[in-house]
Amino acid sequence: MIKKYHWLFLLLVLVLTLPLTSCSDKDETQPVEPIIDPVEETLPSACFTDTIRYESSKTTVYNIEYPSLDPYGNPVTLSGTIVIGDEIESDKRHARGMVLYNHFTVFQRDQCPSKGDVGIIIKVAGSKMFAVAADYYGFGVTEDKNQAYCISRANAQASVDALLAARELLKEKGYIWDDFLFNLGYSEGGQTSMGVLRLCTEKYPDIKFTHTVAGGGPCDIGETYRQLVSSRETSMPSTVISTLLAYNEYFNLGVSNSLLFKEPTLSNIGPMLLSMEYKRDEIEGKLASSKIEKWIQPILLDFNSELSLKFMKVFEQDNLSKGWIPRKEEHIDLVHNRRDACVPFENSVQMMEFFRRQGFTIVESEKGDKNPYADGTVYMVAVKLPALSETLGAHEVGAIPFVVDLIQVICHYLKIDPWFTITTEDLKGIL
Repeated sequence: MIKKYHWLFLLLVLVLTLPLTSCSDKDETQPVEPIIDPVEETLPSACFTDTIRYESSKTTVYNIEYPSLDPYGNPVTLSGTIVIGDEIESDKRHARGMVLYNHFTVFQRDQCPSKGDVGIIIKVAGSKMFAVAADYYGFGVTEDKNQAYCISRANAQASVDALLAARELLKEKGYIWDDFLFNLGYSEGGQTSMGVLRLCTEKYPDIKFTHTVAGGGPCDIGETYRQLVSSRETSMPSTVISTLLAYNEYFNLGVSNSLLFKEPTLSNIGPMLLSMEYKRDEIEGKLASSKIEKWIQPILLDFNSELSLKFMKVFEQDNLSKGWIPRKEEHIDLVHNRRDACVPFENSVQMMEFFRRQGFTIVESEKGDKNPYADGTVYMVAVKLPALSETLGAHEVGAIPFVVDLIQVICHYLKIDPWFTITTEDLKGIL
């Protein structure tokens, strides 16, 4: 199947990069859980801000701003994107449905959806569905703020509010659509997709997803940290650094960066990460080594240290594999590369066990003897793919089956054939 979809891998190389976040030094304080309930404040209504035409793909991108919440639960205006294909316009502004696309990790300020990084989002829109994507807090209109990297509650809130805003704005423009609603994301986006399910269960019962496809997501940050520290190695050190920075910042731990990181990584964080000037392939290697003990302070390698316990406590507060009751009618695909050296496969194991405890049917791809589209089913697509190079590790390669799976899922419900192929323009900069 991989050979059949080799063009998908090439497409994914164009649109996949991984993590960032930020934080500044602070005095020591006690952990404070982020506020969940919003503070009363009036924000502007959702609105369109820019219109961008992509003639080559026959799509129009509408950038939007909309009211949401920051990672502390306070009102804030965020930004995002709606992508509309010409087929919708030609059919009396009628779409088959919507895709909520939760984007993967980005570093550079111009890599968020509203700044033009819409490659795979445009491809999804070709299925005659609207595609909606949030920038997340720390990008787009809030790029002057620290990125809430892998804080699933904050990113899920940004995505759900983008979906609600898109519905409102599209109705005002006279668009109509069928009930299909897909929830998709890989890597940080995979974690966000599961966070979206949790958030809708808790706060938005009227939002019902046709199917969720979540790939390679760090759904249990604590377990992710344990696995990577135990192995003493990560294929993307920026992800570990970004996670520590974000949770330190938004859970008010107040830990000085010098207590977390050794030199020269400590001094490189500002110019390499916080500047938002560089992409992942420009950062990795310059920021830190793949050997964790070379740049992380020894106290964080001891799981029983006071500092490690402080971080593990807040990681547990945002653990998606516990603490909520998913709706029994959900349809979920989890896609993960067993060789992932950035987001350990144990994350998906934890999620499978969580859903099993909640009474869901677990269908593993190598068995395939049950209906993956039945209510209350989690379909686990576990593959074992090697890294292809230093810059294309097993985590990025794991996006191949993710895209294959999301196409199969959408085609199943809409009863259509795969709707896009790779072009020579897409291949520029790859071969």
